[in-house]
Amino acid sequence: MPVSHILIVNFAAITVLMFVLWRWAVAIKDVSFIDAFWAYGMVMAAVITYFISTGDPTRKLVLTGLAILWGLRLGTHLILRWRKSGVDPRYAKILGRAMETKGWSFSRASFQIVFALQAVLLFVVCLPVQLGQAPDVPVGLGILGWLGAIIALFGIGFETIGDMQLNRHRADPAMKGKVLETGLWRYTRHPNYFGDACTWWGIWLVAAETVEGRYAIVGPLLLTYLLTRWSGVPMLEKGLNKTRPGYAEYVARTSGFFPLPPKK
Repeated sequence: MPVSHILIVNFAAITVLMFVLWRWAVAIKDVSFIDAFWAYGMVMAAVITYFISTGDPTRKLVLTGLAILWGLRLGTHLILRWRKSGVDPRYAKILGRAMETKGWSFSRASFQIVFALQAVLLFVVCLPVQLGQAPDVPVGLGILGWLGAIIALFGIGFETIGDMQLNRHRADPAMKGKVLETGLWRYTRHPNYFGDACTWWGIWLVAAETVEGRYAIVGPLLLTYLLTRWSGVPMLEKGLNKTRPGYAEYVARTSGFFPLPPKK
């Protein structure tokens, strides 16, 4: 199947997924589950590409396997968190502002601000697992591909440990309202975001051994921008600075993204 057809099939599948999720969100008046399906949607794109592409079997298996490992772990973590915590105040604030200032209904606001936008962003970010599986050459993985796989596995492990440490912190009544600044959180304020970036840069390196896969660099570039400059760190920390005592001091001594020794 030509690369263009693979991309069309995946974009159509992502669009249908987002439409179904949008109708669900309208029914329950909550869009917070979208973060989990951001990860599940990338798994879907990787699996669809695996079955309809004719690329090198080893590269296809590695790319799809990494996407499944990352997406199922993260998606399940986020869906369980949503089921426990309920509505995400960030989304509630964004949609509430649009409904108040523009007079939009919840249905329109959630579609335009969340689901339509997420469909495009999801499709672009997961380009490495789409374009990397399409070409027949080169055969097998080279040094760059195996290096990418190692980096991706490191990223998955890094964010998994970070999430486990955060869950343990939140479950401890003695830590209620306190800033987590031990473990990986001592060296970066966002080990989960750093792990995500490592994962998708690693996946891109696997894809980059093919000519088509090199063009997919737009995926990890966009993801890194989203995490560090737009919907990730800025949005999260804006709320934490207001609600979490001592967070400003934590920010002053702890790296915002790359793990670094804390400042004294």
